[in-house]
Amino acid sequence: MRLLDKSSSEFLYQQVIDFVEDQEKSGAIRAGDKLPSLRKLSRQFEISIPTVKQAYIELERQGSISARPQSGYYLKAKQARTLKPMRSLWASCQPVEISCRSIIEQVYEAVHLPDTVALGISNPVNAHPPDKALARLMRSVLSKNAEKAVSYGPVNGDPKLRLNLAFRYHEQGVAINHDDIIITSGAQEALSIALQCVAERGDIIAVESPCFFGLIELIESLGMKALEVYTCTEEGICVEELAKVIEQHPVKACLFSTAISNPLGSMMTNQQRQNMVSLLEKHDIPLIEDEVYSDLYFSKDRPVPAQLYSKKGLVLTCSSFSKTAAPGYRVGWLLPGKYEEAAKRIKRAQSCSTPMLQQWTLTDYLMSGEYDRHLQVLRKTLRYNCERMRALIASHFPKEVCISQPQGGSVLWIRCRSHVDTSKFFTQAIAKGVSFAPGEIFSPTGQYKNFMRISYGVKWCEKIDKAIADLGKLVYDYPEKS
Repeated sequence: MRLLDKSSSEFLYQQVIDFVEDQEKSGAIRAGDKLPSLRKLSRQFEISIPTVKQAYIELERQGSISARPQSGYYLKAKQARTLKPMRSLWASCQPVEISCRSIIEQVYEAVHLPDTVALGISNPVNAHPPDKALARLMRSVLSKNAEKAVSYGPVNGDPKLRLNLAFRYHEQGVAINHDDIIITSGAQEALSIALQCVAERGDIIAVESPCFFGLIELIESLGMKALEVYTCTEEGICVEELAKVIEQHPVKACLFSTAISNPLGSMMTNQQRQNMVSLLEKHDIPLIEDEVYSDLYFSKDRPVPAQLYSKKGLVLTCSSFSKTAAPGYRVGWLLPGKYEEAAKRIKRAQSCSTPMLQQWTLTDYLMSGEYDRHLQVLRKTLRYNCERMRALIASHFPKEVCISQPQGGSVLWIRCRSHVDTSKFFTQAIAKGVSFAPGEIFSPTGQYKNFMRISYGVKWCEKIDKAIADLGKLVYDYPEKS
């Protein structure tokens, strides 16, 4: 057991700081790891708890560690350069027809390549999969309802699941009738239905910039045009910028991740979210909110749905269990606002119903309380992975690289030097056994060529460390402009 030198002229709290720094240098603790408790170090060093706390407060002031309420102190990736807002450099965009299928197809295909570390897809559940609990519940459902479980279900989804979802929204202050909720085949179908409810071919849809490539491709498939809106790396959609866009263009609808965005991981404050809804409803512009990451927040409280602030019923909320429990189940939902009748008609025409076996399994998962316990562990694991991944990238990538500091979700948004085109070495990365998502596909106009998205929604192993080292080398080796 190590003891401090109480005869030294150096303050005791400084010796505690030295101890923590030594532990970090030796690799005994890594970015994202929890530090020993105040009480534990107090006993180990035979010093007072206030002395240890003084050391931790100083380390926190230096940016080396962070305190989490009711949890303790954690080591930060202090060497990571954080990606900062760059509104002054933002260039206004024009509505465009989208065409970026080629690279998107390659990103999806890379997920299923054998012996490839799939960092190009956002799959948070990988970090803490609840497969055993879900398998047990599904067996129970089959034993009770084997025949009905494989039959067609109600068009709008299982009433019991919709009732449980309504209860969860009520807890957040959103008064929603469970009969209004439509169960869909994942959030993607919910988003598709929502877009068809509020817009037609050729209409302009405002999106975040950068924006999840799945949404860009969806807008393309419906023959609509996407218009990028400046999105802050920390606070999400800029309401002032959105107001200018509405003045300059005939925006038919907005499609935003109003809580935790993808790929930035930024989060609007509740006040900003309320201001945005007020602005849009003043102009009678519908808002489609993609809420799939809202339960994966790193802050103290869950972000409030924009649906709460709607007075005209112009907010359509889309979400699913794909990012939190079971991607393969393909169970999502839509709160259609005033568009309920149209949404139910489109759902009936598109897919008739959603598989009952998966719905019943998830209903039991919610009612047992296991889902919320799983979410608590998943959030902690993702937060740990985030710090660890930021530290790895900072170690293996050039020092000029800047990394986002997400407030939830499962991805990092990374900016390389301006001459780097990440799409150019995508196939080289695949050859090395690692995939990522090139920045170009997150913009309808092909911006962000020198950016990349990397997922930390992974089950950590040595392969992850090697994969990041390999990606860093590709960025290092990218040829300078002549």
